[in-house]
Amino acid sequence: MADEIIKDERITGESMADKPVASEAKKSGGRKLKPGYTLMHEHMTLDLSGVKKDDDCRLDCFEETVRELRKLYEYGVRNILEVTNTGMGRDREYIEAVSRESGINIMPCTGFYKEPFLPSWIQERTAKQLADLMVSEIVRGIEGSKTRAWAIGETGTGRQQMRDTERKVLEAAAMAAVRTGAAVTTHTTLGTLGREQADFLMERGVRPEKIVIGHMDLSQDMDTICSVLETGVNIGFDTVGKENYCPDGFRAKALREIQDRGMISRVVLSMDITRKSQLTYRGGPGYGFLFEKFLPMVRAWGISGESIDMMLMHNPRRILEDNHSSGGIPEEGR
Repeated sequence: MADEIIKDERITGESMADKPVASEAKKSGGRKLKPGYTLMHEHMTLDLSGVKKDDDCRLDCFEETVRELRKLYEYGVRNILEVTNTGMGRDREYIEAVSRESGINIMPCTGFYKEPFLPSWIQERTAKQLADLMVSEIVRGIEGSKTRAWAIGETGTGRQQMRDTERKVLEAAAMAAVRTGAAVTTHTTLGTLGREQADFLMERGVRPEKIVIGHMDLSQDMDTICSVLETGVNIGFDTVGKENYCPDGFRAKALREIQDRGMISRVVLSMDITRKSQLTYRGGPGYGFLFEKFLPMVRAWGISGESIDMMLMHNPRRILEDNHSSGGIPEEGR
């Protein structure tokens, strides 16, 4: 598909990313989440083991994953945004099988991650060509299938730095988001460069309500978190249970402050399971930890039921649904 798109570009002499494509935004919209809770940053399958030289980073335990997701179903989870993309070991058929067996709507993504996990051929492509690939997966389908990507991400930057390839990928993500109206969900390394990511995407036309700046809980700094929220974008408190990076007590306290400041309508929650050892069969917290341990903790901190529903139901629905009405080329700009 990549070569097909690039070949088409050579024939016509122009990139698809240059064209007014409101029709692409219309084609990418119209899908609805299942009623219930939505986790906004998870991996059903993942393989970062080649770079990290650690088999624990190959998430390929199908039966154990399905078992945990069936428990999530009992807790009311009906949708999961699956943010594994090209270069991270995305496996469409695996994801579809997990969805069938668990009963949960698992929504795949398109795009590219960050260094050093970007495919080598990224160097040879322009941002416009990369955007074409993302648009194709959102509008047509992933890998020639009818399964369309729901969002762009997770696309990220390093700790306190944005490398040239990461900048190109983020540029491409912005192009694809403007063309389709799809949401962009990002990876920040330990919560750094969140404001910079938000500004970068918005300066290129991505609407703030369609941006999720990920892993902001890991900044462990309320000024940093609020500076991102004040731009109007959404943020992810999406590493719940990873206390080796950030105590859950901070997450609970921070959410209470965000609630008190009236900004809880721009927060989403998730666990970001990326290792076998994080699943319960290996002694980890598992996907269910958010419901079994974390939500009781935040309730004790004074987070209301309305706020919990906002983070797990209403905010995800606003971000992911109705792409055609929240993106694409405006009439006056055609």
